[in-house]
Amino acid sequence: LKRLIAQAIDIFPATYRHWGSPPDSSIMAELEVSPEDGLAVQDLSKLEISKLTPLTPEVISRQATMNVGTIGHVAHGKSTVVKGLSGKTTIKFKQEKERNITIRLGYANAKIYKHDDPDMPRPDCYRSFGSATPDVVPCEEGGNWRLVRHLSFVDCPGHDILMATMLNGAAVMDAALLLIAGNESCPQPQTSEHLAAVEIMRLKHIIILQNKVELIKEQQAQAQHEEIKKFVAGTAADSSPIIPMSAVLKYNLEVVCEYLCTQVPIPPRDFTSNPLMIIIRSFDVNRPGEEVRNLLGGVAGGSILKGVLKVNDEIEIRPGIVSKSDSGDFVCKPIRSRIITLAAEENRLQLAVPGGLIGVGTKIDPTLTRADKLVGQVLGHPGKLPNIYIEIEVKYYLLRRLLGVKVEGDSSKSVKVAKLKKGEILMVNIGSTAAGGRILGIKDNDLAKIALTNPVCTQENDKVALSRRIDKHWRLIGWGSILRGTTVKPVA
Repeated sequence: LKRLIAQAIDIFPATYRHWGSPPDSSIMAELEVSPEDGLAVQDLSKLEISKLTPLTPEVISRQATMNVGTIGHVAHGKSTVVKGLSGKTTIKFKQEKERNITIRLGYANAKIYKHDDPDMPRPDCYRSFGSATPDVVPCEEGGNWRLVRHLSFVDCPGHDILMATMLNGAAVMDAALLLIAGNESCPQPQTSEHLAAVEIMRLKHIIILQNKVELIKEQQAQAQHEEIKKFVAGTAADSSPIIPMSAVLKYNLEVVCEYLCTQVPIPPRDFTSNPLMIIIRSFDVNRPGEEVRNLLGGVAGGSILKGVLKVNDEIEIRPGIVSKSDSGDFVCKPIRSRIITLAAEENRLQLAVPGGLIGVGTKIDPTLTRADKLVGQVLGHPGKLPNIYIEIEVKYYLLRRLLGVKVEGDSSKSVKVAKLKKGEILMVNIGSTAAGGRILGIKDNDLAKIALTNPVCTQENDKVALSRRIDKHWRLIGWGSILRGTTVKPVA
């Protein structure tokens, strides 16, 4: 295992580099720190939105500015890696605990620190702590750990019947950790299906984690290392580093921290446009039997794609409450409200910026937000959100073969993807929305007109993922982009 770790550390000696400068330690020292939680104070009167960056100390002290997904086959260790890096378990629901699998999207934030002693050898100079940790942490061996990155982990389910949930999570990812268990052959069905899904979402930054190396011998680990390289050849993960590790024993987690800082660039962010946030979770935070005077409004959780949200901003959620008129047409009534609180895990925010997962506390009736009812909707300032579409025209591309499905009796062959047919029902993933779609017509140059089963707030050129029902499961068959469509006007 020690030899494997040494190899992992020296994978990229020539290309090793830092993307983006870490926050200046002298600036961190001058920051006003809250006595309550030890984090930087966000004073809206002093912060200029136009000068903010994803590494502004007042921002990354409290909020993650990059989303990292964990993808891969079921039971390969995705949730365990997130727990090892963030200290938080993402399995929270009763059914998940009973079955010990992820069913809904899990999320947890982590801060990555670098030691201020330049002579400390890598990767030992990197370490991760929870999101509520102060920005400077004294080291027991002398010196200090200083904050360099603040990340949100989107923990996706690996089960084949939960592919729609995984695609919702892929919509907000900036980078991905592809988990491959060392004690199983590579690739497993959902390993290839998840990798294809993040390729469709044009995700370029993937780190491969060869997990569970404590269960196998060194020769097996090296043989599987070659298997993995052969599997990812020609994909978005072609030149990705492969890190042997053990999430349970926390071997090599510091290498993962180092690579998240050095191999994944901070994505460019737009702070000045009108805010646009896609919702991937929504909750009712009130306990049963709560007194009326103590009731809180609904909470929407998601990631801001552009712009900045502030406490007390007026907001609109589209499509909102959807119903049908007497003539059978869709009627969309956007939900209007005001932001009461902003939070990133336990950290209270005065403003929320693009990247990272945040919770928006509102005055919305909790019955509209409970049990993820708002998933797939879009939040922003009133009158500034994209149109609501009920029909879309898509330029599509089909996969040559089905991923994660094998021909009976022959495990080496995969099933070819049949062409789209008029009248066929597909599942269409747009952003964090999973909608049913009936094909109204197909044109020669791979254009399909699709009628959606429920209205979707989106815009032209947005990416879509297409899935077909095969053997009672939705299977990824292709992708596309929206060219145009039929919109419905929201009612006041």
